[in-house]
Amino acid sequence: MANSADDLLLVDLDPPIAWITVNRPVAHNALNSDLWRRLAGAVTALGEDPSVRVIVVRGAGQRAFISGADISEFDQVRGDVAAARRYDELSATAWLALESVAKPVIAMINGLCYGGGVSVAATCDLRIATEAARFAIPALRLGLAYPLVAIERLVRIVGSAAASDLLLTGRAIDAAEALHIGLVHRVVPRSRLEHTVRDLATQIASGAPLTLAAHKLAIREVGEAGRPRRIDELTDALRRCFASEDYQEGIRAFLEKRPARFEGR
Repeated sequence: MANSADDLLLVDLDPPIAWITVNRPVAHNALNSDLWRRLAGAVTALGEDPSVRVIVVRGAGQRAFISGADISEFDQVRGDVAAARRYDELSATAWLALESVAKPVIAMINGLCYGGGVSVAATCDLRIATEAARFAIPALRLGLAYPLVAIERLVRIVGSAAASDLLLTGRAIDAAEALHIGLVHRVVPRSRLEHTVRDLATQIASGAPLTLAAHKLAIREVGEAGRPRRIDELTDALRRCFASEDYQEGIRAFLEKRPARFEGR
């Protein structure tokens, strides 16, 4: 995908990996309304691109992944209850795109990950952070309420005790604590962050796409309740793996002691 120098959101195709970069380093990559829309659209488009098997979300510069929502526009876009509802629907569309895209999504967290940044990272399947990363949900200092769906997602990831700490104190935690409570999966030195994420994305992309999609759906559905709600859709996704050409290729590759060449069918 082509990008102009002043784009707020950059999409770089490096098949089988696609890199989405929030490109507002001067504003610590704070998300404004336009960025929420662009993020949802970019993820949806990449989900339909057969050359892409893994999506990476990252922030431009060295200071921040996403420092939160852009508070400077709140008077216009979040000034009353009705406007706040519309804004929450806008951000929820981006979260849904990240969660529901059939391809694994990795959050590459290089610095500040606050408020809306935590909500974006939480929708990603894997979260890899640098040692310099910091995490906080400072909604109580602004007098606004963190969206219910974002709270539910946070509780599923870190548990109610850790979620209570983050939401009721608004304090910032470092990468080591984020790893301890399960908010991130790995913490690496800044110099190794992109290399680690690229290696991880490449490893994942070598897997069978139908299996990756089925596992992602199963993890999300089982995680949202004790029992999957969309059991028929989930069962079909799992069965498609066994009916696929990739399944036969995987068996042949194993018996022939060679890497499998999966085609997603």
